[in-house]
Amino acid sequence: MTTQTKLSSHGKEIIIGFDKPFTMIGERINPTGRKLLAEEMKNGDFSRVKADTLAQVAAGAQMLDVNAGIPLADEPKILAQTIQLVQSITDLPLCIDSSIIAALESGLAVYQGRALVNSVTGEDESLDRVLPLVKKYDAAVVAISNDETGISQDPNVRYEVAKKIVQRAQDYGISPNDVIVDPLVMPVGAINDAGRQVLQLITRLRNELKVNTTCGASNFSFGIPNRNGMNAAFISMAIGAGMTSAIVNPLHSEVVQAVRASDVVMGHDKDCSNWLANYREATAEGVGARGGRKSRRRKA
Repeated sequence: MTTQTKLSSHGKEIIIGFDKPFTMIGERINPTGRKLLAEEMKNGDFSRVKADTLAQVAAGAQMLDVNAGIPLADEPKILAQTIQLVQSITDLPLCIDSSIIAALESGLAVYQGRALVNSVTGEDESLDRVLPLVKKYDAAVVAISNDETGISQDPNVRYEVAKKIVQRAQDYGISPNDVIVDPLVMPVGAINDAGRQVLQLITRLRNELKVNTTCGASNFSFGIPNRNGMNAAFISMAIGAGMTSAIVNPLHSEVVQAVRASDVVMGHDKDCSNWLANYREATAEGVGARGGRKSRRRKA
């Protein structure tokens, strides 16, 4: 049986797994670097959160990341409010994103379903504080491959940190199925072999540790031009190496197309049904795409 991470909302379950379509986790509900959104959320105005939620759902995200990290604001309260709002307008499962334990707990307390917690690191303090919370609320968790020594440029060190987190999670009764490792994608503009390193690490995490993986995909292109084109190429190759999910901006069509095409290539889009549902050319009534008789549309 292949590794499967089961996540849910009040009305929908998704499975992240080796034999499943790639999971796109929408990144837009995050005030980091977005001053206007941060100010609105701090003042209790969630209109932009609502708009970002609906836009990401329409663009094809299968999950949404929710972050309320606003300086000098009541993050536990705002995160809980944001989660409740988002769950009132979509049934997509959520990734609850915070570095503050009180905020994670307030979000988990109001969440309807089985959430993904973002995140725990290999630091002993983080493990001892986050993992009991994950177990208490029967959640899954993103495991980031850094520890007290920082982020190593040696992928073997990052693998060992991931292994440590998985083992410590088991000590708390958390299955490896419920630990999704973030191998840490470095910016290729600064580290020339960052792509090769992380692809090798993804494959090792899949084959040896047998865990699902995720990342902040846009980190790869930080600081270089035509970021969407670079991100699309990176994510396609990451999927080929075994990555099963990523936090992305689903409003960038190049990235979404790369994910959907990769699902086809990997055999995870049966009969190309999802690809056809999204990209089949619109045709005049009775006329096929190449001018012939219109064929019956296959339902997605």
